[in-house]
Amino acid sequence: MNLAIPIVVGLAILSSALIAAPAMVLEWIKRSSPEVVFQVPMEERVVALTIDDGPSEATREILDVLEEHDAQATFFVIGSQVEAHPELLREILDAGHELGHHMMEDVPSRDLPEAEFQERFKEMDRILESHGGSWLFRPASGWYDDEMVEFALEQGYLTVLGSVYPFDAQVPSSGFSSWFVRQHAGPGDILVLHEGMGRGVRTADALRTILPDLKRQGYQVVSVSDLIALAAGEAVAVSHSDEGVPAPTAEAGASLPSVPALQ
Repeated sequence: MNLAIPIVVGLAILSSALIAAPAMVLEWIKRSSPEVVFQVPMEERVVALTIDDGPSEATREILDVLEEHDAQATFFVIGSQVEAHPELLREILDAGHELGHHMMEDVPSRDLPEAEFQERFKEMDRILESHGGSWLFRPASGWYDDEMVEFALEQGYLTVLGSVYPFDAQVPSSGFSSWFVRQHAGPGDILVLHEGMGRGVRTADALRTILPDLKRQGYQVVSVSDLIALAAGEAVAVSHSDEGVPAPTAEAGASLPSVPALQ
């Protein structure tokens, strides 16, 4: 038997599953977690780009690619990485991007005892406050429960996951990441890429293909805050500025800006 035939068939099935399965899984998760933002419903060709697990040695390369293609992003940073590269947070903000809360270490947030989770959450919050603050939280490794989401809300944070995840933490291929994002991205999607643990160079390479392709399709690539604002009908600047992107803030326990996906 020619082995090429089952290999080709297997690759075809895998490709089809990768296209169909994420959408089905996402819809199921969204229904069970209506208070978590995965994407923002809108008709305009706008997507939000998020970069997880930095800052890193590749942050400046990623910033250069974003500037070249006039794209903005939300950097969900990790406290231990901030301590290793404190100067990069100012460079991210000066380039017009925004920061998000991604806990102190890259350890699944759901694995932490409640008291430890809350302590580490507040520790990361203090780090962000010293750099202008944030209102966006993404649990480490993407794992969460209702108690974590409620605690984040009490601290003034909206929990944000994403709708287009190219498995870049599992598949070490910038080509695959680029293909996957371009196949899946649509209006209101939140793209999730990584830079920690040596993945940043691959992310920069993938963005060199993703960003011009999205631009050719008429898409703007913005931060999560700008995506939410645009969906709510607010005017925002979608090009870089020297002052950075001011993030909406809320005192602990106060209400956050309305998100169409949660209405």
